[in-house]
Parts: sequence; structure tokens; C-alpha cells
Amino acid sequence: MPCRVRSDAPAATTTHMSRAPLPKPGQQCLKAQAKRKSGSLRWKPAAILNYYNDIQDLPFFPSLGSTDCVCFSTVGTNDAETSALHIIVGDSLPMDVSSVHHNSTLLRYSVSLLGYGFYGDIIKDSEKKRWMGPIRYDFSGLKTFLSHHCYEGTVSFLPARHTVGSPRDRKPCRAGCFVCRQSKQQLEEEQKKSLYGLENTEEVEEWKVVCGKFLAINATNMSCACPRSPQGLSPAAHLGDGSSDLILIRKCSRFNFLRFLVRHTNQYDQFDFAFVEVYRVKKFQFLPEHVEEEDSDLKERGKMRFGPVCSDSPPCCGAASNSSWNCDGETLSSPSVEVRVHCQLVRLFARGIEEGPKEERDS
Repeated sequence: MPCRVRSDAPAATTTHMSRAPLPKPGQQCLKAQAKRKSGSLRWKPAAILNYYNDIQDLPFFPSLGSTDCVCFSTVGTNDAETSALHIIVGDSLPMDVSSVHHNSTLLRYSVSLLGYGFYGDIIKDSEKKRWMGPIRYDFSGLKTFLSHHCYEGTVSFLPARHTVGSPRDRKPCRAGCFVCRQSKQQLEEEQKKSLYGLENTEEVEEWKVVCGKFLAINATNMSCACPRSPQGLSPAAHLGDGSSDLILIRKCSRFNFLRFLVRHTNQYDQFDFAFVEVYRVKKFQFLPEHVEEEDSDLKERGKMRFGPVCSDSPPCCGAASNSSWNCDGETLSSPSVEVRVHCQLVRLFARGIEEGPKEERDS
């Protein structure tokens, strides 16, 4: 799913890539898109975002990877011919992008899933088993599920009050989405008021804080639908509303966690559990309980900022090691991160998923 990045995006740092060479600016996309079927191209959108120093030189690129969730979330299929037709016709669709920071340093961009805990452990373990091929994800997933590790930390987030919908309104993002258009307008109005100092002091948004032990912390900029999860991790997530759905899965039994995972394969509400919380946010920060020495100053700042809120919560029992972040299928080793959502930062050659007859009747 090719796309182009706005010129006002923050610059990315150069990272070493050991795979096939990236397409250069101006290279034909249809040829690159056609190669996707043979598996010769395995680049993910976020990987290309992180490759280029000058973000204005970014090429149009196809969305690739093991699940093709960007294609499924924006088109409804991962068919190469459909993507090529969107390029020919010239359909375009705006999409949010999240920037991941550590100690005020930009680490990566994320366009689909940013996961800590369960999904982070899966991608970290699967990288050691690349010789197994795609089946390594099933093997690592089963291994991670049986290990049932939970991680203690503090999640602080800024609610996205400019958005029209909510993560549980059961209204998916479709072509010509009203929620994305309206949320974009409200966000621009808020930014103008903030720029000229016209915001109402009574309406200033406050950071919310959640402490505890978590099996998984997921942030999705889109539904993250794929063949195994037709509705995705967050079915009502929107592509261009300037927010991310933050999903917190607290410590629970293996059986309950299995019930939660199975909900992703059917039509039932996967958020309808006492141990699952979901919020629509525009910024969030995670501070693990066990931090490295280089992150000690970051933890002290977090205590000064959010300490009074967390002190009212009961202490979590037991020690736990840190997990890794799964950033669109790539591993981030720094557990302490700050994430910001950039509204409609890129445009894709896509039209959006067309609304079906059943959805029209329900609406």
C-alpha cells in the first residue's frame, strides 16, 4: 500500500538495514508491488520511515510484512492487483503515524501496532528462529502464552478528547469516514487555540495514570485486521482521527487470557473483560518498575509527575523483568518510551474499506 509522508514530519534517524535494498525515490511502484507476491520484498512501512534521513525524500512504498495488516485495515484485502489499481486510479487516504521516543530521542515510527509484553515477547523470541520461516510466529506465540509473563509498570496517557467516537462504539473506519474528518477538524481548532493562548483553562486535559502488572500493553493506530483476526485488535480504531487505541491487559489467569485472545477471531467484544481496559489517546508514556541505570533519571521525573496518583494504588506483588516493544514487527529494546500520535501524517494509495450492506443497515 504505497504512501507519501507530509513534509512537516519530524526527521528520523538512520538505522542499518540488512535486507533487500530499499526502492529509491521515483522508482516505479507497480513493479515493486508486483514483486510482493514472490516474497522478494519484506519491507514494512515503519522500517522505511526509519531508514530515510530526509523524510521529504521518502518514496511511495508498498506495505509488507508477515500479516499485511496495513492492507487489510485500509483496503480489506492484501491482493496485489487491488493495490495496483488504487495506484493507477489515484485513490488516496490519510493515515496517522505514531513516533516512539526514549529520553527525548526519536527511536522509530509506528503505523499499525506498538505492543509491550505478550506481542513484544513473541517478536523477540521469533527473531531467534528465523530459520523456521513464518511458522516461527506460531511457535513463539505458544511458548509466550505458556510462559505467561506479566510486567509491572506505570502507564500515563493523555486522552484524545478531540475524537468523535470511542474504542467500543462498534463503528469501524470505512471509506469517507466521518469520524476521521470531524476529529481532524476539532484537533486543528484545538491546536489554533493553544497557539494563540485562547484555550479555556477549565478544559485543559490532564494526564491519566494506570499502575499495575500487565500481560500486554498494545497501542493501535488502526484496527490491525488480518486473516487470523478479521476484526483486528481494535475493531473501532480509525485511520486518521489523530489518536491511538491504548489497550491494557492486566494480570489474569491463562484461561482468561486465552478467552481474550479467542475473542479476536470472532464477532464478540474482546474488551468485555474485567482485566481489559481500552482508552483512546493522543500521547502516552510507559515507565517499567525495573529500569536500567540510564533510565533512572526518567523514572525520577515520572515519580515527580505522577507519583501522587500511583501512591494511592496498592503495591504490586512480586518482581518481574522487562519486556520489549513490538513496533510493527521490529524489536525495540528500550522499555521506557513516550509515544505521540501525528494526525494524518501520511497518505496512502487506498480508498478505504467500502461499507457493506449489513453495516449500512446497522448504521
